[in-house]
Amino acid sequence: MQTLNIIIADDHPLFRGALKQAIQGVADEIVIIEAGDFDAARTAAQDNPETDLMLLDLAMPGVSGFAGLTSLRSAFPALPVIIVSATDDRSTIRRALDLGASGFISKSCGLDDIRAGIQAVLEGDIWVPKGETSQSEEDAARSDILDRLRTLTPQQHRVLSMLGEGLLNKQIAYELGVSEATIKAHVSAILLKLNVDSRTQAVIKLGRLNMAMVA
Repeated sequence: MQTLNIIIADDHPLFRGALKQAIQGVADEIVIIEAGDFDAARTAAQDNPETDLMLLDLAMPGVSGFAGLTSLRSAFPALPVIIVSATDDRSTIRRALDLGASGFISKSCGLDDIRAGIQAVLEGDIWVPKGETSQSEEDAARSDILDRLRTLTPQQHRVLSMLGEGLLNKQIAYELGVSEATIKAHVSAILLKLNVDSRTQAVIKLGRLNMAMVA
């Protein structure tokens, strides 16, 4: 009998409990790993390469907005990720899908809808709330930004997210436990990949995708 391995990444214990309840019945054998912040979610994915699915809160401590999703998709491209969020407007849903999410579940959904979404993604489908569509209407400029963001390494995604939070190179170096020279090299690579001339322009591109949104 195949065991289903799922990571639930959400900082609210009550909602993690609701997701665990929704997952029951999806498979006979289920192993659930819980993560209360983004670093724990990343570690769980790294330590459990057999994971079948991650349910990721869009507003996780330790990361801003969509930066967590882009970082995970870059580091673990084979791991399906469903975004679970209370922010469920059409723009947010489409951006999540464009950045590689396998589905989007609104926190206002009932347990049956949550379970249906999980089952759909496990079967290889894309899941969006009723009434929405998985088709993107991004314009050429936004699509170009998305394509460029996908070329960043996981560490570059983290550095870019911290730039968006207004941190200086030395502060980022301290947070990541590396030298300031390493951060300068990452910033230079980020500017090159995003085709911008300054960190300010990089942060502006970040903002255009609402990646630094505060939920």
